[in-house]
Amino acid sequence: MKCYELIVIGAGPAGLSAAIEAAKRGMSVVVYDENSKPGGQLFKQIHKFFGSKEHHAKVRGFRIGEELLEEASKQCVKVVLNATVIGIFPEKEVTVKIEDHVEHVKGDTILIATGASENMVTFPGWTLPGVIGAGAAQTMMNLHGILPGERVLMLGTGNVGLVVSFQLLQAGCEVVALADAAPRVGGYGVHAAKVARCGVPFYLSHTIISAEGNDHVTGVTIGEVDSNWQIIPNSEKHFDVDTICLAVGLSPMSKLCDMAGCEMEDSPAKAGFVPKVNEYGETSVSGIYAAGDVSGIEEASSAMIEGRIAGIAAAAKLGYITEEEGKKQITEQEEALNGLRQGMFAPGMRGQKITTTEEGIAISENLLSHGYVSDEEIDRFPGVTHKSGIHPVIECTQNIPCNPCQDACKMHCIKVGEHITSLPQVDPVGKCTGCGMCVASCSGQAIFLLNEDCGDGTAEITMPYEFLPLPEIGDKGTAWSRKGEPVCKAEVVSVKSIKAYDKTNLLTIKVPKEFAMKARFFRKEVLV
Repeated sequence: MKCYELIVIGAGPAGLSAAIEAAKRGMSVVVYDENSKPGGQLFKQIHKFFGSKEHHAKVRGFRIGEELLEEASKQCVKVVLNATVIGIFPEKEVTVKIEDHVEHVKGDTILIATGASENMVTFPGWTLPGVIGAGAAQTMMNLHGILPGERVLMLGTGNVGLVVSFQLLQAGCEVVALADAAPRVGGYGVHAAKVARCGVPFYLSHTIISAEGNDHVTGVTIGEVDSNWQIIPNSEKHFDVDTICLAVGLSPMSKLCDMAGCEMEDSPAKAGFVPKVNEYGETSVSGIYAAGDVSGIEEASSAMIEGRIAGIAAAAKLGYITEEEGKKQITEQEEALNGLRQGMFAPGMRGQKITTTEEGIAISENLLSHGYVSDEEIDRFPGVTHKSGIHPVIECTQNIPCNPCQDACKMHCIKVGEHITSLPQVDPVGKCTGCGMCVASCSGQAIFLLNEDCGDGTAEITMPYEFLPLPEIGDKGTAWSRKGEPVCKAEVVSVKSIKAYDKTNLLTIKVPKEFAMKARFFRKEVLV
């Protein structure tokens, strides 16, 4: 029987991070994953991460995955793919099915990092081809280059629903609507805003009544729900679609933890049945750890840090580092993790109704109920300024743990401060050079450069643009509002695509100056 000092189950962000930390300190490590490719969810995530430098802020998920795999290889971590762990037994014996044969291995320590599975909801027609999870749609697009459909309705406005909706638009699908039974948008407002300005309507307090079709989806009917979650009569709305995406939450895949004899708890705050763990990620079974979504649903950034903590703790347990050194290193990781667990979207804030920001500013009710900040609300936020010449306008209105815009501006025009969830502010005396690094670095695509008066009755707006084909200088079209409605004619005056922007192109359009604070998206004229 093969023996390893650490057996990691799951080659996602938590599992790979733990394996790297343990191997760095001299441990023999094997990672098993049931998939044909390692990296877990990271390689489906083409968007840029939030947080700060230590959280891989403004780096796209698939690039983080590449970095983890490269580091794991450098540290001689053994990664076994197409390997399904089917049992954990006493004395830390693990049974794993590798392709067509079964192996038994033994570990001094084990990390369970099996992640989570997508939830589903049932309704008439839910088993029709064309009803899929949002994660499945993301896999089809970003891993296999396959369009899930042409006309899509998304159910769920958490971060998964919002992010995948935007990626569906990037892939060329038409997202006809986002619906959610909850009365408020559940994910980051900046994610909702970038979908809304593309013209996608939000239907909050709505759910699916039925899907239509014989051998595949041809349509869907949604309806408004009351405070008791019952459909309100005569509130039905029908859409012709060929795909229904469900983004209705995730559930921890914790069966192996239960099988291993770990003490479990049903925790709504952690989204399901999870193992109880201490501050090191260790379960009630000595030497068995859990990290990532299996121990509570959070972002991939949090999963990586939890994995690092577990890997360091395992190394300390086996004597590869002293207990004192282990605690010191874990404390550093915990500080980084605590930075992500702040703000309006912190785990402890789930279910609470928030009415003001940390700064005491009334939140945008329109953002929560319709997906975009209204013209009447936008000026209340500190990143939105008006001045002569080119300057940044930051439409970041929620306390999200993120600060790459502050680091991106070499002229120090933008300030977030020491508290990572503070709303970004624009220095009124700062001299913006128009380099655009703040626009490209914003993970929520919420920063614009404005020249509100070019002196000829026009204004120029520089916006992030991640669609193909790219417009060209001289192209004429329509500027769209935050609401996703056409507001005026526009002409492209600049298109910048440089390596430092990391695929976030900077598109500058010229509009009549009275629309400077309204125009937030561009659509090229289609010649027929």
